[in-house]
Amino acid sequence: MNEPLDATIALGDEVAEALGRGAPVVALESAVITHGLPRPLNLTVAREVQAAVRQEGATPATIALIDGVVRAGIDDDQLGRLAVLEGARKCSLRDLPLLVARGESGGTTVAGTAWIAHRAGLRVMATGGIGGVHRGAPFDVSADLEVLGETPIAVVSSGVKSFLDVAATAERLETLGVPCLGYRCESLPAFYVAQSDVAVTQRVDSVAEAATVVLARDELGMSQAVLLAVPISATHALSADEVERAAILAAEGVRASGMTGRDVTPRVLARMAELSGGRTLTANRRLLVDNARIAARLAAELAAR
Repeated sequence: MNEPLDATIALGDEVAEALGRGAPVVALESAVITHGLPRPLNLTVAREVQAAVRQEGATPATIALIDGVVRAGIDDDQLGRLAVLEGARKCSLRDLPLLVARGESGGTTVAGTAWIAHRAGLRVMATGGIGGVHRGAPFDVSADLEVLGETPIAVVSSGVKSFLDVAATAERLETLGVPCLGYRCESLPAFYVAQSDVAVTQRVDSVAEAATVVLARDELGMSQAVLLAVPISATHALSADEVERAAILAAEGVRASGMTGRDVTPRVLARMAELSGGRTLTANRRLLVDNARIAARLAAELAAR
């Protein structure tokens, strides 16, 4: 049975019940709802992701801040409100105390979600792609990496967002001691692109094999996350050349606007969607659902051992 580590985190009823009986639960990040996808697609995809987790026999726990309350598991009314909320904050780890103190609402990034999920007693989370080192700006590094380096959770994602410096991000993860497992692949996926030139730490061919690594991490008493990198399906993957062209043009536009900090990633993603005629949105939708399914299977495997 997983016990919450932090009583200040409000567990949804469904999540609390599942944790109480040791059933599998999957944490889901919510910045993709508030900042990653346009309306109304954001709500549609959020519901699809939750449904995928349930179809695999696990309980979805969408992590978010609602009126200053840190929640692990929000109901459909709260989800709908978050999807249309004007001024919702993008909440990484540094933002948590500010939003709680001000009673604000926001969508949690990978960093915020992983930290909250672990404190709530959850072992697995799913997302699209993790943040990392920005191209041409080696000091612009997502807080996702530091949090993964000190939070013992399993994170299922399609590797690193394509417009980032994938090689530098992998190097930083190595420095932080985060193993990157390739799910039936030997190179680190790059979000919309199924493979990159960067090798994963180790290939695994099943969730059972991945679960064995997670359990070994726990037995060793290590505090790092385990990243399970799942390539986007061949049907929905974009070519590396197409993504590279779109990423360069999008990044140039953002730099020219003078935009910096947390606003960069949402704007780059939005511009890439425009440049690709919406194909990146279709890819993002597919990989989010697929990753949720695999995360649910991993959570079930861990719960059974």
